Amino acid sequence: MAQLLGLTILSFFISGILLIPFIDFLYKLKIRRKKQITKDPFNKRTPIFDTHNQWKVGTPFGGGILIIVVVSILTLWAYGILGTEIKLWELFVLLFSFISFGILGLHDDLKKLTGSKRLAFFGMRFRYKFALQWILAFIIGAIFYYKLGFNFIYIHGFGLANIGILFIPFAAFVIVSFVNAFNIADGLDGLSSGLFLICMLAFLSISSSQLDNFLGIFIAVIVGSVAAFLYFNIYRARIWLGDVGSLALGAILAVTGLLTGKTIALAVIGGVFILEVGSSLVQLIGKRFLKRKILTVAPLHLYLQNRGWEEPKIVMRAWLLGFFFAVLGLYVAFIK
Repeated sequence: MAQLLGLTILSFFISGILLIPFIDFLYKLKIRRKKQITKDPFNKRTPIFDTHNQWKVGTPFGGGILIIVVVSILTLWAYGILGTEIKLWELFVLLFSFISFGILGLHDDLKKLTGSKRLAFFGMRFRYKFALQWILAFIIGAIFYYKLGFNFIYIHGFGLANIGILFIPFAAFVIVSFVNAFNIADGLDGLSSGLFLICMLAFLSISSSQLDNFLGIFIAVIVGSVAAFLYFNIYRARIWLGDVGSLALGAILAVTGLLTGKTIALAVIGGVFILEVGSSLVQLIGKRFLKRKILTVAPLHLYLQNRGWEEPKIVMRAWLLGFFFAVLGLYVAFIK
């Protein structure tokens, strides 16, 4: 545990030191959204969201790029310097999930930056991006099944349930769900990154109880890096994750839960993310099939913002709720 805490501290200081010139670099290159015009998956304007977030125009995005680079390099260094036995396929699934979804998220960041509607890549519709998420998720699920031997889920009161090859679509569903849940929650300063830290600290506890030092090293490094980012991301943020960061962190949260074998605990620990994506899903179903809004506005954090809650209040109360879900999830994970 001392080694893991040391890695967290090291990762925090390295990321924190690099973030200062990195933010200045983004400002200098004008890597920021030029105007606040957001559209939902059906390509319709979202004026309520734009109204509440208009003042954020000009804040640079791209913090996820630095997190991915620092975490990937520092993790590989840590495995070597600590002499940890390398679990090749587990390392591959962690870095592949982290980097591949980050690259996919880079698409939307480039679209925000250029505002291009002409190029096919920049004009990719939501359904195609969603399909690419599923393709990546199925690849990861196949690695879990064929290379890591995962073919079961743990059900409390029943034990291990062998679901065979069905584990692949199950894992893909978990990954895609959390990728989109994280992306949806990444709408207020510090909200998603703070919740992510709470979730990963819970999984650090789980991995330590399982004596899984290999996974623990990765978690320790990413916790330090995201904590440093959060320092600059809290209200009012000097930098945002961007989709490159939100998709990457959402994927790694899901993969961490799958690697520990605690998928039910994952759903509880990430309860605030589930509430966020659930509220958006209800809204999308209403628009698509009922041709009307079920909620005044979605997701949940925007609903509260529209009710007059101040942004810092929403974020801090979400962190408190996230802490409660994390404790409850740990209870679910450890109960026999």
